[in-house]
Amino acid sequence: MAKPKKYLTKSKDKVFLGVFGGIADYFGLDETLVRVIGILIFVFTGFFPLGVFYLLAALVIPEYNGNKTNNDDNIVNGEFREK
Repeated sequence: MAKPKKYLTKSKDKVFLGVFGGIADYFGLDETLVRVIGILIFVFTGFFPLGVFYLLAALVIPEYNGNKTNNDDNIVNGEFREK
């Protein structure tokens, strides 16, 4: 059986837009550690590069919808038989 695909989504436990939490969930890392590293990079790079990346990621990454392995709402579960 194939391993289900993992999708990057915003975190359900948002601090600010959920981007760092979503990245931590995707890679299986501690959310606090990723947030602290992100804030340090944000401060030490002069706010510009990571700030733009963060805002773009907040616009592009989909919201968490309760299903971490598949965000496709168009999938029909069940068995199909030919007549």
